[in-house]
Amino acid sequence: MSDDGDDVRDMLEEIREAVDDDADLEPTPPREAFDLWLQQLDRAESTIESYQYRVRPFLEFCDANGIETLDQLTTRTVKEFEAERRGDLQKQTLNNQFGTIRQFLEYCHDLEAVTEDVVRAINVPELTKEDRVNTEKLIAERAKPTLENLEKYRYASRDHVLFLLLWRTTARIGTLHSLDLKDVYVDEEDRERLRVELAEGGHSPDAVEQILEEAELPFIFPRNRADQGTNLKNRDDGERVINIADHVAEIVQDYIEVNRYEVTDDEGRHPLFTTRKGSGRLARSTMRNWIYILTQPCEFGGECPHDRDPETCEAREHGKGSKCPSSRSPHKIRTGSITWHRDNGWPVADLADKADTGEDLIKGVYDQPEALVRGAARRHHLDKLDETDE
Repeated sequence: MSDDGDDVRDMLEEIREAVDDDADLEPTPPREAFDLWLQQLDRAESTIESYQYRVRPFLEFCDANGIETLDQLTTRTVKEFEAERRGDLQKQTLNNQFGTIRQFLEYCHDLEAVTEDVVRAINVPELTKEDRVNTEKLIAERAKPTLENLEKYRYASRDHVLFLLLWRTTARIGTLHSLDLKDVYVDEEDRERLRVELAEGGHSPDAVEQILEEAELPFIFPRNRADQGTNLKNRDDGERVINIADHVAEIVQDYIEVNRYEVTDDEGRHPLFTTRKGSGRLARSTMRNWIYILTQPCEFGGECPHDRDPETCEAREHGKGSKCPSSRSPHKIRTGSITWHRDNGWPVADLADKADTGEDLIKGVYDQPEALVRGAARRHHLDKLDETDE
């Protein structure tokens, strides 16, 4: 009997503690807490934007349900939000969105704005390796004709150079957005300019010579300039030399000399990709939409595999390029490019450096080989086995 009494007392104590926890909560408006969370994060601008996108539905849910302060949240309301979102989104998207919302709620718990039960109520789906790999890459068999059409019909245009650099460098769209004219190095004069820049930047003479030795022309050298309006995803660690082929450099140089608008951005910098509108630097959203358009099969007169009329198709309207099922985002071009590099024998370590990512991500996420292609690429190793028997 005494054991039962102890159990009851323990249960009452737990209830009392839970009530006390609720009583101690600080009434904090959801959007105010979200702004505070973003302010203390040390993340690239693109990451902050993705967090805003992922948490926005939760903030809108709070608005729609009269939740003026976070202490009004209960596990029930969180589960209602969760059920509402699960019906609309794929597992990978849910993992990203719920994972970010849970990080936000953990911060709110640190602010004493929500209880621990509310934080635990958001259930982040676990992903298998298959879930993590999105196979909708732009395959080389589609990239090649796109590049050929661009070279034939839009030689050295902005969209030609943008698509070309995305495919040939494996770079993120944010990296290309951040490029200035002076980040392109094609001749010895550019190399000497780099020598001066490195010395003025505080590099030792030995370090300068080592960098120059590795920097075989032509190449691009993206920089992290967060204090001047652009940054790289991995900040200073994302700065690296990306070698480009001679014919790629020639196309880039022709674009600079003929088709690039001679403007500066709001920071007085000279962007590689320019526009006469707005700040002078072509916006990432514009770049992204161009890529969606360029990867539509009908862009260069091809037949629509979805039986749509290009004249009336919604995906052909301004800003709606992603509505085409066959279109691909810049990230899918990056994935396809990395796979293409691996199919052509690039070592994982070298490719990870070029793409500014981890070797584990190259192997587990980005590299999506066709089994027959990769098998053929390995065939030459058979000769090595025969040599050992002789």
